[in-house]
Amino acid sequence: MTKKDITNIVNVYYDKICKHYGYSKYQESFPYLSIEDSPYSDADEPNLIGEYCSDENELIVYWKNIKSIEELVRTLIHEYQHYLQSPAWMTRYYNMGCDYHTHPYEVIAYAKENEYNLFYENETI
Repeated sequence: MTKKDITNIVNVYYDKICKHYGYSKYQESFPYLSIEDSPYSDADEPNLIGEYCSDENELIVYWKNIKSIEELVRTLIHEYQHYLQSPAWMTRYYNMGCDYHTHPYEVIAYAKENEYNLFYENETI
């Protein structure tokens, strides 16, 4: 998919996701959405498809690594969950010894990805 394809798809689904999950009590607005090339080399982070930066209140999608519409919608949902979560507790859990796979916020975000069918059902865009 091209960057234009990703942008068009995001325009269809992002508002639906925001409306469904609502505002974060930790931010003053919905997150700014950015569609970018990965800032990392393929050797460093070959599978990085999205991230949320609470300092900037920015949800970032790395378009070159997105393989399907379903993966894009799952990524939007996953990163949106981080927008809803406490930035202080995000750090605190890591400081308590959690890693990416055992961090409670990551576990929740991955589970929420399974709600992608609320927004996307293999429809053609």
